[in-house]
Amino acid sequence: MKTLVLSLLFLAAVAPLPAADPTADIKALLSAQQAAWNRGDLDAFMDGYVRSDDLRFASDGEITYGWRTTLRHYQERYPDRATMGRLRLHGIVVTVLAHDAAIAFGHWELARESDRPHGLFTLTLKRTDDGWRIFQYHTSSASAPDRD
Repeated sequence: MKTLVLSLLFLAAVAPLPAADPTADIKALLSAQQAAWNRGDLDAFMDGYVRSDDLRFASDGEITYGWRTTLRHYQERYPDRATMGRLRLHGIVVTVLAHDAAIAFGHWELARESDRPHGLFTLTLKRTDDGWRIFQYHTSSASAPDRD
């Protein structure tokens, strides 16, 4: 009986603990990206993406591969604070796929002087040595409804 109790105690001590829910960490990453965008800091914004040629960025019907290419895309599309506007990410839902993989889905909005583009995004994230990072990004833009 003593051996059984000791064995059970040993197994309990070495059994892996369930991984903590990464939802808060992923939402914090996206919040940091939003803050960086709103200060006009594209370099800090890009810290949320995995620095790899495997990064896939899909937007406006086009696909971009690689961290540096994605950064150039942002720099060309948003050359100044006026075109960047103020970013708001909301309605974020995180689905954990594994201890090191998750999907985040949500809404994005840009408030600019001349317009208010908005749409949806889906992110595939991986836990890396640097924390959670986006390695696949897909966004869609919503059209304004026709007004009669």
